[in-house]
Amino acid sequence: MMEKLQRFGGAMFTPVLLFAFAGIMIALSILFTNEMIVGGLAAEGTVWTGIWEVIEGGAWVVFDHMELLFVVGLPIGLAKKANARAALEALIIYLTFTTFVSKIIEFFGPTFNVDFAQEVGGQSGLKMIAGIKTLDTNIIGAIVIAGIAVWIHDRFFEKKLPDWLGIFQGSALVIIIGFFAMIPIAVLVCWIWPAVQTGISSLQGFLSSSGTIGVWLYVFLERLLIPTGLHHFIYQPFAYGPAIVEGGTTAYWLENLNTFASSTEPMKELFPGAAFTFHNYSKVFAPLGIAAAFYATASSDKKKKTLALIIPITLTAVLAGITEPIEFTFLFIAPPLFLLHAILAATLSATAYLLGLSSDMGGGLIRSFAQFIVPMSMNHMDQILLWLGVGLTFSAIYFFSFRYLILKFDYKTPGREALSEVKMYSKKEYKEKVANEKAGITSNVAENEGANQYTFQAAHYLKALGGPENILHVNNCATRLRVKVKDPDLLAPEPEFKAGGAHGLVKKGSAIQVIVGLDVPQVRDQFDQLLASAQIEPI
Repeated sequence: MMEKLQRFGGAMFTPVLLFAFAGIMIALSILFTNEMIVGGLAAEGTVWTGIWEVIEGGAWVVFDHMELLFVVGLPIGLAKKANARAALEALIIYLTFTTFVSKIIEFFGPTFNVDFAQEVGGQSGLKMIAGIKTLDTNIIGAIVIAGIAVWIHDRFFEKKLPDWLGIFQGSALVIIIGFFAMIPIAVLVCWIWPAVQTGISSLQGFLSSSGTIGVWLYVFLERLLIPTGLHHFIYQPFAYGPAIVEGGTTAYWLENLNTFASSTEPMKELFPGAAFTFHNYSKVFAPLGIAAAFYATASSDKKKKTLALIIPITLTAVLAGITEPIEFTFLFIAPPLFLLHAILAATLSATAYLLGLSSDMGGGLIRSFAQFIVPMSMNHMDQILLWLGVGLTFSAIYFFSFRYLILKFDYKTPGREALSEVKMYSKKEYKEKVANEKAGITSNVAENEGANQYTFQAAHYLKALGGPENILHVNNCATRLRVKVKDPDLLAPEPEFKAGGAHGLVKKGSAIQVIVGLDVPQVRDQFDQLLASAQIEPI
């Protein structure tokens, strides 16, 4: 069950990765059409304003169609075979479901306590999805229907029908089954979902008033669950779902950014729910303290090599908000440090909220600058100073606490390894290393027409995982290559994976996670090609 949940969490990250760029572009559009910042150039009706409104309209596509992104994105990560066809099937099945729900509440709305004549949005519980006026089941409905579509796909896509019915097999059969399955499901949703919406409204009020303790628990759980891959289930209902505000805190912040920036009222009054975006807070400041502690505690003869290792993963965390590479650098070497990290991240957020911080600062310095620092500088400089002051204070707390525990318990963090060398291979070195190996997969690398720098990295991991014949299933999330193997005993030791550039290895039975970093989509693509060239496909 844990393996399936991890796989699901990884698949959820496929559409989520699209939100960062879209959020930055929306924030920039809002900034450059604000007369308080750029003056008369941003007056209504100017060419300048028109250009940025066009750009903003394009950026909102991602948030306006989140349901469709999850419907298409999940099958890419979840379907066991023919992922592209599964994505198409899921889209058709979801639109069919949405239309069924629309027609049911249009003709039988009073039966289900739904007034179809109301305008979409607000308290109506209605939304326009792909031009269809229907119940607003948000990403929860999209995820459930996509999951059902993938289940149907995996079981019936390869089903052989009699020749005279051949035109109805494959994707057509999946969609036919999905069509009839969606009828009772649509009726069930019309019956249940209005009550769920009422419950969600109550939950919003409860969490908005839960105060500092609620913020602490929220951030603590989100950080603590990163090793399991289940942290997506903590923050996504808040960031992209209806747990706090309709449409999620991310879209709500961007929609109201101009209003917040122009107002002089305290941010805690304008948007108290912003505290449930604070899982992003530690992404800028925690890595600074952690990386400094690694460098300070490294052996004198390994400090330069340690610095070469931690600088790129720290910059990735601070600038882009992707913290997994640095977290997995120490997670399984010293688990108590990760527990301390979760506690400090939660305490950082709770402290800032208690002192008055209530803004969405984004998930990294790039997003923070565009959607928090620049707009808030007009009337809410106190929010920026508070964010920076508390953040840097906790960077120092991270440094001293990590340094103390590393030295006290002699944790073998980067630069303190007794046997293995702190090394990240250059592309040239690694190509030479792989070229000199006599493993059975070497010929597959050479024969791969699409070979590139990621091919050799994938080949290294494939060999370390026991070779093509040991692979049952392959998947990936934002930074991890997730593999299910036949025999875990065939795996090479963790240093062998690190020799290929991995940040670490997670093993739970036959479920293996290779911590690759942000290159994992490209590595996974080459990994799949190597399996195909070996005539072995993951199940």
